[in-house]
Formats: sequence, C-alpha cells, structure tokens
Amino acid sequence: MTSTANYCFFLLATVALLIFSGCTRHEVTINPVEIKPIHITIDINVKVDRALDDFFSDLDDTPVE
Repeated sequence: MTSTANYCFFLLATVALLIFSGCTRHEVTINPVEIKPIHITIDINVKVDRALDDFFSDLDDTPVE
C-alpha cells in the first residue's frame, strides 16, 4: 500500500511540475549599444619647441662679440 501511495504521489508531483513549468514566462531584451565619438587633444608644443631649438641651434652656437 505504501508503494502505491508513493508512486501516486510521485506521479502527481511530476504532473504538477510539468503543468506549472509551462506557465512561467521568460523575456530577454537586447538594448542597443550607444557609440559616442572620442575627442582627443594632443599637445604639440614639445615638438614645436624641439624643432625651433634645432632650427636656431646654429645661432646659439655663435660666439657673442
């Protein structure tokens, strides 16, 4: 008798699980990715300073009279 009761309980639990698992709802949303421009500021004063030093180096090397 216990074997039959356990079997019926297991069967009812399985059927209930299958019925209620179909009632769940899953929703996945995919939001668009926002791409923003990147602004880059490069300081070129060092390059200009070096170029001017190289250009006027011959004036710096001349002896003062």
